[in-house]
Amino acid sequence: MTSNNYKYEENSSSLSLNTTIFQCADKIKLRIPTSCGRLGECHECIVEILNGKSNLSNRTEEEMFLKDPFRLACQAKIVSTKEKLSFRPRNRDRKILTDSFLPKTFELSNNFIISSNGVEKKENDTFVKLLDKESDIYGLAIDVGTTTVAINLVNLLTGEILLTSSYENPQVFGGSDVINRISYDSTKFKGELHKAIISSVNFEIGEMIKPLKIRRRQIIEITIVGNTTMRDIFFDLNVETIGLKPYKSSIEFDYINNKVESTELKRSAKEMGIRINPKALIYSPPLIASHIGSDVSAGLISSSFFDNDSNKLFIDIGTNTEVVIGNSKKMSAASCPAGPAFEGGEVTFGMPGYDGAIEKVKWNDGGITFQTIGNSEPLGICGSGLIDLLSEMKKKKYMNDLGQFKNQENELIIDKENNILISRKDVSALAQAKAANVCGQALTIKDYGISINDLDTVYLAGGFASYIDVDNAREIGFILNFPEDKIVKIGNSALNGATHLLLSDQARNKLVKYVKQINHLELETKTEFFDYFVEGCQFKKINL
Repeated sequence: MTSNNYKYEENSSSLSLNTTIFQCADKIKLRIPTSCGRLGECHECIVEILNGKSNLSNRTEEEMFLKDPFRLACQAKIVSTKEKLSFRPRNRDRKILTDSFLPKTFELSNNFIISSNGVEKKENDTFVKLLDKESDIYGLAIDVGTTTVAINLVNLLTGEILLTSSYENPQVFGGSDVINRISYDSTKFKGELHKAIISSVNFEIGEMIKPLKIRRRQIIEITIVGNTTMRDIFFDLNVETIGLKPYKSSIEFDYINNKVESTELKRSAKEMGIRINPKALIYSPPLIASHIGSDVSAGLISSSFFDNDSNKLFIDIGTNTEVVIGNSKKMSAASCPAGPAFEGGEVTFGMPGYDGAIEKVKWNDGGITFQTIGNSEPLGICGSGLIDLLSEMKKKKYMNDLGQFKNQENELIIDKENNILISRKDVSALAQAKAANVCGQALTIKDYGISINDLDTVYLAGGFASYIDVDNAREIGFILNFPEDKIVKIGNSALNGATHLLLSDQARNKLVKYVKQINHLELETKTEFFDYFVEGCQFKKINL
């Protein structure tokens, strides 16, 4: 048997019949989350079966919400010893960016009152009592991404970030992207994705407060951000409308119909089932429009987007790339459905940023060299590595602008020992993904009425953007040919912005005011869309 901090593997000869996967994990002290006493009720102990599916019992009623290759560790039993068994819990060692390259000193204006009478918060000229005794108080800033979750534990009196945690979003059993999650949540299993994310947050809170000796009741506020789908699932709203034209959240329809003043969301911890102070406020800032969610609006606050009249372009790169352009007087935003090709999907050896993913590539006279995450044995290639590889193939004239390989070859071997390669079909998928990405940037700038040279700053936000080589990204047309001195990588601006909003009611009010002024562009309605998309499919520098 071999193990590491996320994987269990055992030969068939040593498997014990009628043993649950949980009991297998217990052997090697492999941590699997649970809060129901292994009764199949909390649905926290989801594991991914890597090998040995035929060894396991049929799904129980408690597992029917899951699809292959996922099972509940407390329900799946070993009924055969035909194959080697291997599985991993949902929290893998993924390279998750939690840091922001923006200032981490935040203004404090959160209206908390600490006295001998306890802890109160002033809300609309009334006081809500949160603790009966004078106490230190804490809050959480949470960025719920489609693939990852990041959390800051913050001292609400000083603004200090005490601890940061991150893990893989446990909702992966519902699909890898928002469209699949929407489809899953529209079935008879509605609510399971909400249950999974709330359970994981409750578990992670417990892990974060243990070393600091903080009581759950001392956590009296949470700010949570995410794309429109992730945010609405977190708050257990119906997400069906986000997947249908005009792709809007139910809360956005309420805002359009003047039923609510903004698209902010507010609940109590008790309502949400989050195990902190039951009176704690769970707050999410306004979304911008359609798929452009509160993670982007938080990023705008983080980057001081509204603070002056300089022309700024904010690009949050991912499966859905969001683009915002403007200044304090005029702003526009668009969403570009780039797809998962650069995040591990649709590419033969593509994979997310786990240990073993090739993240950097060079092609010199001695051949192709690369670096993997964790300096581990190569398993595949992640997005930053794909951008490097495509750029190197262009430089070496192995691939032309149209993505055709030299001598009409169909594949290029990257690593002979592990047979990792990139095929012509892979390149075609990558071409379409990057075309949607760069097309969105170009149309947003063109519609706004300025040129690339009129931009003062181009912000690249998000984990993926932080790891890419900007020169290589421009070389293949993954991003427009922006002047290098205007590009600023800002890291996880969503988490940074959520932290800012956690600590400042003034920042919340400011964001609500400015978000209402952002014009939403529907790129597919633009007559030039197809022309820009076709050009974006080419591997070359793209100018406006």
